[in-house]
Amino acid sequence: MPFVTISVLKGKSSEYINAVADSVNSAVIATMDFPADDRYQIIHQLDAGSLQLQNSNEDRLMMHLVMRAGRPDKAKQKFYQQVVLNLAQSPGIKPENVMITITENHDVDWSFKDGIAQFVV
Repeated sequence: MPFVTISVLKGKSSEYINAVADSVNSAVIATMDFPADDRYQIIHQLDAGSLQLQNSNEDRLMMHLVMRAGRPDKAKQKFYQQVVLNLAQSPGIKPENVMITITENHDVDWSFKDGIAQFVV
């Protein structure tokens, strides 16, 4: 899975946070061909003034994915569609209140442990 940073409004329950994490994870697996056991997520809770999304005073979410280059544009577009559907279903965030960005990098840009670039060894 890509490395995903997710920002939500402060004060959410652990059930809400888990629903966000699961919704994002299942969309990644369903649309971008990542292994089911890869899950690297950080979820930040921010106050409303620190999580500003144009024209939204409601519940909102912003996420940024960093992943190895090579996923087709169509897969990314399917991900965008699937993840907002998942988040609308659980925990109930409207699709228009979700912002997503993706940054791609290369194999040498990853070290999961031991100071080794596992993709290039």
